[in-house]
Amino acid sequence: MENQKTFRPKKNAPSGSKGAQLQKHIDATLGSGNLREAVKLPPGEDFNEWLAVNTVDFFNQVNILYGTLTEFCTPTSCPTMTAGPKYEYRWADGVTVKKPIEVSAPKYVEYLMDWIEAQLDDESIFPQKLGSPFPGNFQDVVRTIFKRLFRVYAHIYHSHFQKIVSLKEEAHLNTCFKHFVLFTWEFRLIDKGELAPLQELVESILQC
Repeated sequence: MENQKTFRPKKNAPSGSKGAQLQKHIDATLGSGNLREAVKLPPGEDFNEWLAVNTVDFFNQVNILYGTLTEFCTPTSCPTMTAGPKYEYRWADGVTVKKPIEVSAPKYVEYLMDWIEAQLDDESIFPQKLGSPFPGNFQDVVRTIFKRLFRVYAHIYHSHFQKIVSLKEEAHLNTCFKHFVLFTWEFRLIDKGELAPLQELVESILQC
């Protein structure tokens, strides 16, 4: 697969770091099956640390989910990055690509995953050492990451859901997306307007 390199799970936070302890908390609470509880900030924990560990986790989840579709999501089948007929996403990172460009869905996801991975690997944005300060714009960076990860979910649901069903992955996809929605809602990470392509699904999750 030509874009296989993009879909590699992100390393977990180093053991012994604050992130590793929070990762254990996430794994334990997710195991309980109560996603609403799993997204809440644990008592006494640092909000930015919680955001950082979960950002890595959601990046991993979306990476792996989309990775199962790379042979079906091609420049031919998905020449633009869409979420249904009314929503098209163009790529810009504000640095090398300042003016949004139209690219195929797999190219968009490849650019996105490379961009997110670069943020996660940058210790001035996602510090690894215990007690290292987070930058002042950290929550804005996280919001942009989540907004763009949502677009991958929106594309999967609109363009590839039948394939997900045939692969018998819909329960896993739905659980991952529910966890994602509850987390972003808990901390108001994505503007409501951005959720429009999957509005009914989002509302049904929030009303459960």
